[in-house]
Amino acid sequence: MLGRIVKFRRGDKYEDLEGSDDVPQDAGGGRSSETTPSGGHSGSGVLFHRKTDSAAQAAAASVPFVPEPSKETAEDTFTVDHAVDMIGFGWFQLKLSLFTGLVWMADAMEMMILSILGPALHCDWNLPPWQQALLTSVVFGGMMLSSGFWGKISDKYGRRVEMILCSLFTFCYGLLSAFSPNFIWLLILRGLVGFGVGGVPQSITLYAEFLPSATRGKCVVMIELFWAVGTCFIVLIAIFVMPTLGWRYLFGIASLPLLIFFFACFWLPESPRFDIARGQTDRALETLQRIAADNNKAMPLGRLLDIHHESDEPVARGQIRDLFTPELRLTTGLLWFIWLANTFAYYGVVLMTTELFEVGDACHGGTADANGNVEEPPCHLECKSLSMADYTDLLLTTAAEFPGLFITFLIIEWLGRRRTIAVEFLIFALFVYLVNICVTRKVLTFFLFVARAFISGGFQATYVYTPEVYPTTTRAIGLGMCSGMSRIGALITPFVAQVMLRQSVYLGINTYATVSLIAAGFTLLLPIETKGREMKDAGVAKSQSSQSID
Repeated sequence: MLGRIVKFRRGDKYEDLEGSDDVPQDAGGGRSSETTPSGGHSGSGVLFHRKTDSAAQAAAASVPFVPEPSKETAEDTFTVDHAVDMIGFGWFQLKLSLFTGLVWMADAMEMMILSILGPALHCDWNLPPWQQALLTSVVFGGMMLSSGFWGKISDKYGRRVEMILCSLFTFCYGLLSAFSPNFIWLLILRGLVGFGVGGVPQSITLYAEFLPSATRGKCVVMIELFWAVGTCFIVLIAIFVMPTLGWRYLFGIASLPLLIFFFACFWLPESPRFDIARGQTDRALETLQRIAADNNKAMPLGRLLDIHHESDEPVARGQIRDLFTPELRLTTGLLWFIWLANTFAYYGVVLMTTELFEVGDACHGGTADANGNVEEPPCHLECKSLSMADYTDLLLTTAAEFPGLFITFLIIEWLGRRRTIAVEFLIFALFVYLVNICVTRKVLTFFLFVARAFISGGFQATYVYTPEVYPTTTRAIGLGMCSGMSRIGALITPFVAQVMLRQSVYLGINTYATVSLIAAGFTLLLPIETKGREMKDAGVAKSQSSQSID
């Protein structure tokens, strides 16, 4: 005698497939193993039919077996993306914005000092132009060497750990720079400052991973507001400190925001995305609950899904080779050049502004007397410190970053990341080409103002795009390597802005504009648009990257 288990559900009732209510009792006088009349169900909800003829057995065999849903599959689950989007932007993100902005402000101050330091050391230590350029390049060299290093630390040991080490390292050597006895010591210490500053972009990795997808682009752009504040702040300080106390005190003041950020890092939680990637689901859940409590929002129902450790494949983190998978190979190559061009152009216009004011001819910012004769030093070795007019114009061109931020904020969710970067490269190139025209100092300042506004906006849009395009397990190393490649452009730009410009103003100007045009074309070749796209995790990015290609 064959037995078969069948459960056939119609509405809320279980029915006998044969339509019979005559069910024999077990030999031991136990309960009937079939359904109760009228479709009711007795016992566990599983119907046992004892078939006595082949036709009945065939009828039963034709009905598919439907298993009961297990408790595990029926349980609700949610991902970090779902939780962060549901919790939204609130008080926690506001505090995080303040602390992340603080480290960007410190980074901006350390970088903006480079445009002020050259003329000051020219007077104090009689440095020739090539040594001034070398002092700038060594900072960018340190950044280039360290960017991948800090990225690997961030992907392997955590975003928070990396930021604590980076801020303390940079603060110490930034402060020690103020006590440099000679040029060689200053060169070494500023190179070490550059090594520390190379880790600052990882703050964007940490920041972006706490942001809901609907507001991520605009929030990352607005965090760059602190960069603009930092550049303007150090120029304002220099106006009062440089004529009286000198560059040593300026170094000391510029290092203080990093000390504040170092203590703030102990409040920062680790990224829940990183905790998930390393298998610490409980810690990720605690962080999400903390964010929800700060924002006064409810958590999603169910269990936090750990997509990495439900897979049989081990998850590697911080591997450079993962940047060159078939899905990311083209994106990585194009981004490296775009970052290089962005840094080359941005720091080029920063350094070129003071150089044009210091050594420019009558068409390019030189100071003329009442008869129209340009008052220039008879020799490049003669000291010419920045005047109050120079500081004022430097402050005006630095303030251009604010409208650049505002424009990028408005268009980045409308045009998308790629088109925003390309448009801002094109407008920068146009206004740098206009510097070739013989104009008054006020018109020149306007051209430089607009150029700096759009190149800073393009830089900010690039900072939005890069963390979005890489998955969690390679996000920090991807951003770090892009930042490292960009420092090649920063290494070259002092020799264009501070050396080539003294030989030929037109050659220096056109170099920046042409590189930017090429970068605009490369930006449009990027295969992935990340506007409205969730930040991907390992394994997910590969399967879904094609969905973001337009």
